[in-house]
Amino acid sequence: MGTLSPLAVLLLAVLLRAPPAAQGRPSFMVILADDLGWGDLGANWAQTKETPNLDELAAQGTRFVDFHSAASTCSPSRASLLTGRLGARNGVTHNFAITSLGGLPLNETTLAEVLRAAGYSTGAIGKWHLGHHGRHHPTSRGFDYYFGIPYSNDMGCTDTPGYNVPPCPPCPRHGAATTSPTDKECYRDVALPLFENLTIVQQPVNLSSLTERYAEAAARFVQRASDSGRPFFLYVALAHMHVPLEVSVPPGSDIYGAALREMDALVGRLRRLAGPDTLLWFTGDNGPWAQKCELAGRLGPLVGAWQRTRGGSPAKQTTWEGGHRVPALAYWPGRVPAARSSRAVLSTLDIFPTLVALAGATLPPNRRFDGLDVSPVLFGQSDVGHEVLLHPNSGAAGKDGAIEALRLAQYKAFYTTGGAKACDGSVGPEERHQPPLIFNLDRDIQEQEPLDVASAEYQAVLPAISRAYAQALEDIATDNVSVADYSRDPAAVPCCSAQHVACRCQAPPAASLHRSTERRATRLCL
Repeated sequence: MGTLSPLAVLLLAVLLRAPPAAQGRPSFMVILADDLGWGDLGANWAQTKETPNLDELAAQGTRFVDFHSAASTCSPSRASLLTGRLGARNGVTHNFAITSLGGLPLNETTLAEVLRAAGYSTGAIGKWHLGHHGRHHPTSRGFDYYFGIPYSNDMGCTDTPGYNVPPCPPCPRHGAATTSPTDKECYRDVALPLFENLTIVQQPVNLSSLTERYAEAAARFVQRASDSGRPFFLYVALAHMHVPLEVSVPPGSDIYGAALREMDALVGRLRRLAGPDTLLWFTGDNGPWAQKCELAGRLGPLVGAWQRTRGGSPAKQTTWEGGHRVPALAYWPGRVPAARSSRAVLSTLDIFPTLVALAGATLPPNRRFDGLDVSPVLFGQSDVGHEVLLHPNSGAAGKDGAIEALRLAQYKAFYTTGGAKACDGSVGPEERHQPPLIFNLDRDIQEQEPLDVASAEYQAVLPAISRAYAQALEDIATDNVSVADYSRDPAAVPCCSAQHVACRCQAPPAASLHRSTERRATRLCL
């Protein structure tokens, strides 16, 4: 009998040390970009040249060209990803504030909670935006480890403001001479905090080093999970491409392109952390924030032409394709087919039930899910996704969270339309449609010309759309539905030092996954 190599001995030791239930189960890495346009992926849109790592993932994995976020704005989209349920069910219908007391309702079960109960190490890195006060913090919602900012990176001042946000020079201590609100030497908004678990390790965040710190935190988490012999679930919610964009712009490049290239490089680093038994799923939380002009992403062909003629943006916050159709890639060598493009209608809602199924876990009882187990699509055995997909209002028109647009096969129906604030400052008026506007996306991806209500095609599809819409609303109305607490209190604002108007302090750079170490961390106030 031959002698085992040192590497073989090490691998055997890891397998023998792993809990029996954990052996053979995959790890999961879900990467969620912020405000990324469908056209920001080179594999989707040939004009985009800044995403070589993502394009390589597309070449070595599967690209989903008809993939949708569950809402067109931050908090509802993230809540749906982590619960598999639309905001009309999980209660999160619009964004939380820095003063919010509530968050994702505590009776909703997160993907992290299910996987942790199944023996997974669970970590979240990056933007949370599902409540930061009390038991709404990530470490109370199923994550063993958290490193990131509790909400969007424009919801507070920084000393490295990047593009689109003012700087954060320190304000006087309480009791000092009052500074005029118009005094440019003192920015009075609370500084943006960076958390490790429950500890604020930096306030304000240094945005210029945040990308590197996220990569390092991810590497530490994956190494710790490997050392434990347990599979892991790592949820990485990037700061890119949300403003402010803090990036060094090389000659000949624009700000957005440089930031996109930085995001792409970070994804490349994260991919290298994924072992052979890791499913990597990359997507976005919603479409680009068009009112930010040259700092907003690329829609590609999703221009919402009908809306544009009436004013406003057809991107983030809207139910036009540019608001919710997002880039999506799956990568798992040997399991997910390479160089494949799928036209299945899929959603971030599907991530929850699919990962639960792959982990051999069980969906939480006593509730209904909007997501599907799309494992057959992932593995190239099928190209069938949702027959019906609901698109909730997300700020541009109608009541937040209400379902007034839906997809049925290749048809898209609108009962309410409206445009978000555009780069030119215009806002599209809210319009109600009865009967609904219907577009055939197979031949009109630009959503330019709705079907003529008198046409045979419209008359043929309208009854099916009406039935699907009524059934969807009835299904939600008869489900166990949660209600989020959107009340506010200034006491909920994360602050490392209340003696400073903008809450400014820093902690030592040492980082640890152990809560005992976290409790010992000392804050150094400036």
